[in-house]
Amino acid sequence: MCGIAGGVWPFGSVGIEPDILQRMTQALVHRGPDDEGAWISPAESVRLHADSRDRCGVALGFRRLSIIDLSTGHQPLGNEDGSVQIVFNGEIYNYRELRHRLEGSGHRFETHSDTETIVHLYEDLGLECFHHLNGMFALAIWDARENRLVLARDRMGKKPLYYTLQDGTLYFASELKSLLQVPAIRPEIDPGSIDLYLTYQYIPHPHTIYKGIRKLEPGHCAVFQSGELTVQKYWSVDWSFERPLPLKEAKEQLRELLTDAIRLRLRSDVPLGAFLSGGIDSSLVVALAQRELQQPIQTFSIGFSEADFDETGFAQQVADHVGTQHQRFEVTPDALDIIDKLSYQYDEPFSDSSAVPTWYLSELTRRHVTVALSGDGGDELFGGYERYRALVLSHRLQHWFPVQWLQKTGILQRLPDSSARRSLLRRVRRFCEALGQGPVERYMNWIQIFGEAQRLDLFRDDFVTELPDRDPVDFLRRAWEASGKRDLVSCATAADLQTYMPCDLMTKVDIASMAHSLEARQPLLDYRLVEWAASLPSSLKLRGSVGKYLLRETFADLLPAAIWNRPKMGFGVPIARWFRTSLRDRTYDALLSSETKCHRYFRKEAIQSLVDAHMSGRENQAYRLWNLLMFELWLRRWNP
Repeated sequence: MCGIAGGVWPFGSVGIEPDILQRMTQALVHRGPDDEGAWISPAESVRLHADSRDRCGVALGFRRLSIIDLSTGHQPLGNEDGSVQIVFNGEIYNYRELRHRLEGSGHRFETHSDTETIVHLYEDLGLECFHHLNGMFALAIWDARENRLVLARDRMGKKPLYYTLQDGTLYFASELKSLLQVPAIRPEIDPGSIDLYLTYQYIPHPHTIYKGIRKLEPGHCAVFQSGELTVQKYWSVDWSFERPLPLKEAKEQLRELLTDAIRLRLRSDVPLGAFLSGGIDSSLVVALAQRELQQPIQTFSIGFSEADFDETGFAQQVADHVGTQHQRFEVTPDALDIIDKLSYQYDEPFSDSSAVPTWYLSELTRRHVTVALSGDGGDELFGGYERYRALVLSHRLQHWFPVQWLQKTGILQRLPDSSARRSLLRRVRRFCEALGQGPVERYMNWIQIFGEAQRLDLFRDDFVTELPDRDPVDFLRRAWEASGKRDLVSCATAADLQTYMPCDLMTKVDIASMAHSLEARQPLLDYRLVEWAASLPSSLKLRGSVGKYLLRETFADLLPAAIWNRPKMGFGVPIARWFRTSLRDRTYDALLSSETKCHRYFRKEAIQSLVDAHMSGRENQAYRLWNLLMFELWLRRWNP
């Protein structure tokens, strides 16, 4: 795992000087503390026989976290004659199989790294090479033969890649903070991205918080050639396709796919372990990984004093059952300290509060291993979220019950709110508020932070005039409609895999783990498994009120019954209580003082109303306050 940065500039431009490239890579040192490298070719030395309009300079910078081939995996790395150069962040799990094929076709290897495999595969196949890579990656390839720079990102968006085109120069980097080291890049906040952030708690691809700076979307590559940038999709799932399978055949295929995905991800030249929450997904990954190993795998869980947020008892049950070398970390979060760290590390506004336990777990796990397996993806692939069951129930209720009457009575508004994490009343209220809406709008109502009416009430009038003419819901709607006429659960799971998974979960895990130089690997998100699971009928995922039906049927023998039957908890922290205790003063200072920066966008009176409602205990506004607080702290850190 690494950090990459660089750019391409036209003949006659100043370009990226060595000191600027050094600053760009130094901003990524947390991603790669073990080694650094740079390769710069000025425009005057590139294709001197070409027209000056086609000549360009190139800079590739690199920070390395050593995982595979510790002694010779230095980057940037080139082919035999140096005409192809690469910087690469990630891991290619099937590199050994690809290398064997490439050696058979005559390629000579100087290293044992997965990086060199990509170089030679690109030589043979060009842009088609990305179809053959099984892994997580963000990379840049300079091809002197074609006089072009190629950027690419893995299928599920596990590794980030940002780029911007400024005055004919293309810059790229693993993180925004690296791009901001370039004096020529003068960032300007995009009002539309603020609207998106308040809706989703993240900024959806391809947007970033800044105008003109983009995220390369998952499963896409970009080619910069002759001054033109072309972005194209190299991988997509036919979300509308459904293939019925008998249960027995589905179980056999699932066991084979997931076992192989885990086997590939156990390849490492450094200590490897696994996150173990005690939930179904991480427990399955650990159990299957242990079957492939001769020694007990190291597993790690994190515990909190509040019982509602502590799953470590379940994790210990799994560890004892499987036979792992387990460590439980007891943490008392320092709310004041962690929010400042998150606002720096996440580069742009991001308010998924589960970044807090992910941060602590990554920090403590890194003291023991360099690579950790995780269970991300199980809920989205196999129907684990409660909101999928809610979709089915709400659809039935709309046919059986006069839901419009229920909303008009005002009963919902009179239901008491609660700060309890699993409050039944709170969940009933949110469920009923969405009844009567179309499926996309109903689902949006359950996952959004601020709805449209709430955002308009929050925004200053002059800020509203700056917003683009687009509906934030369109991001979810496009992903939903890709499933065509399939059932609601299939549409929702597919939409989550295209939106929430790369933009929220993968961002959260990548930034939190790489901040501590820890590589996280997600076997459940092997692209082969994703393609296969996407085609399954929802009846194999959600059976009555039971989610993850196929996982349960396939792997029932691997885990204790208590793990299969336990309620789902998620991965969270008590932010509702924090706002009334340790974060109380910070909240008032950040959101309601004369120094508050977000008042240039938001009405102070609207923020005051949210704060008062939460502090008094009348309503639970924790997620909205967390959203606003993280935005304000980001403004103070990155736009002083």
